[in-house]
Order: sequence, then structure tokens, then C-alpha cells
Amino acid sequence: MKILKKINNTFFTQKRFWMLLIKKIGYLSFMLFLISVISFAAIHASPNSFFAAGELNPNMTPEVLEHLKAVYGLDKPLLQQYGDWLVNLLTLDFGVSFVTGQNVIDMVADRISITLILNIVSMLFVFVISIYLGILAALHSEKLVDTLIRQLALISFSMPSFYLALLLILGVSVKLEWFPIAGLHSIEPKEGFAYYADMARHLFLPIFVMVFVSLGSMIIYVRSLVVEILKSDYYFFAKARGLEEKVLLRYFILPNLMPPIITLLGLSLPGLIGGSVILESIFAIEGMGQLFYLSALSRDYPVIMGILMVTAFLTLLGNMLADLILLKLNPYFKRG
Repeated sequence: MKILKKINNTFFTQKRFWMLLIKKIGYLSFMLFLISVISFAAIHASPNSFFAAGELNPNMTPEVLEHLKAVYGLDKPLLQQYGDWLVNLLTLDFGVSFVTGQNVIDMVADRISITLILNIVSMLFVFVISIYLGILAALHSEKLVDTLIRQLALISFSMPSFYLALLLILGVSVKLEWFPIAGLHSIEPKEGFAYYADMARHLFLPIFVMVFVSLGSMIIYVRSLVVEILKSDYYFFAKARGLEEKVLLRYFILPNLMPPIITLLGLSLPGLIGGSVILESIFAIEGMGQLFYLSALSRDYPVIMGILMVTAFLTLLGNMLADLILLKLNPYFKRG
């Protein structure tokens, strides 16, 4: 009977996993389509265009401007432009940059790795530090440790990322000269382990800023969850049995803490990726965020649309993975 029950539970879990996966893929596809429609309409509704500066150039005749618009397909009706762009999008063809003439997919591919490194490393640090400090504050509720951690969370929550970045550049980089001001590598080329050590040294300040400004809300959220767990009946009876604090933490606090934390991390992806646009521009890091900022200044619409779609895909993919992890942790998990 135990074997049959185990087989039924395994089949039930696998069936729910595949059903949720198919549902999430359909949801992801629909949301990407909706985001593409809204983004395309918003960009083409903007008052100025890339060719507006060319109209002020006396060397750019109206015939030349019309020829350029025909080359980029901007002379077609708006609905046809979107249809052609959407068809090309299915083959990962985001078009050609107005500024450089390069394929947008190649420009994004050259820069996306450093943006992913910044966001993934930052998220891992936020996950570990917030859980540790949140649990520590809850276990010492209303004591000095709890007060200090809550004050740290308040400072983190209210600190703008660009302001903290500028303070660190002035204090740590310019005056103390502990870390580089900007860039991804030193002027003198390095090889082997020194290459990655130099890269880590350049990325320390951006990652520190991203982690610090994201900690506040996570610490408060973790603390409130743990405080509720400590008031629960199952924790009270487990503690009454004389179990050690490590056992209580491992089997009663962390398992009940993981699902909401994973959900919140999935929802925080847009904020992290959006924050990288500002920080990559401040620290002159040649990532996808800086490319988006420069493209917005030059009104390079194909690059803007390409980055928007890649960012939307990564965000939706992160949320989908969070739900699949939740299903692994709890087979009876259900998300509407």
C-alpha cells in the first residue's frame, strides 16, 4: 500500500508539474505578445523620431530621408510595420540599429552576459543576507539586534541607487582609491586569474549598490514572516518537545519561509533589471542597461524594442521558474 501511495503521489506531482509548465508557457507567450503591442505603440506614438535630427541637416534632402525610411520599412502602414516586426521577432531578428547599422540581436548578445552576471549575483546575495538578517531580527525581536537590523533595512529601503553610487564613487574610488571609478577592466590587459580578479574588483561597487538598495524590503518581509512562524502552534509544540534551535530552524522555520521568499524574488526581477540601467550608465559598464540608455537618447527604436522584449522575456521566465520551484517544494501549490 505504501508503494502504491508513493507511486500515486509521484504521478500526481509530475502531472501537476507538466500542467503548470504548459500553462506558464502559454501565459508567457500571451504576455510577450501584449508587451510587444504596448511597447510598439508607445514608441511610435512618441513626439520625436530618429530622423527628426536629419530634417534639420541641410545636407539631408527630403528624398534622402524618404529613402532611409524605405530602407528601414518606416514608410509602410503602422499595422504592417508591426506585423513584419513580429514575424521577424519569431526568428530572433530584432532588426538593424539606426545608429550603428549592426544587427540588434548581435548588440544585445554582446552585452547581456554582464547584465545577467550583475543581476544574478546581486539576487543571490540579497537572498542569503536578507534571510539571515530577517531570521536574526525575528529571533531577537524587540532587542538591540532587532532594532539595528530594522534601522539598516529602513536606510536601505529609502536610499536611491544613483545617490549611493555617486557617494561611493566620490568616497571609495576618488578619495580612498580602493576601487576603480568606472569600467569593466583596467587599461592594462590581464590574463588568467588576474583577468577575473580585475573584473570582480570593477564590479564590486555596482553589485554592492544593487544588493544594498534591495535588502530593506526583503529583510522586513522575512522578519515579519518569521515572527508569525514563531507564534504558530506547530512551532510552539516543537519547541516544547525540547528540540534544538538548529533543528527548529531547519525543519520548522526555513521550509515555511521559502515559498513566499521565492515568490517575492521572482517579482523583484523587474526592479533589479531596471536598476541596472541606471548603475551601468553611472559606472560606465557596457551592459544591456547602458545600451538601453544610449539607445533611448538617440531614439534607436529597433534596439529599444529588442532590449524591451529580452527584458520582458527574462522577467517572465524568472517568474515561471519561481512557480515551478514552489511546486517542487509543495506539490499542492496552486497559483491562479
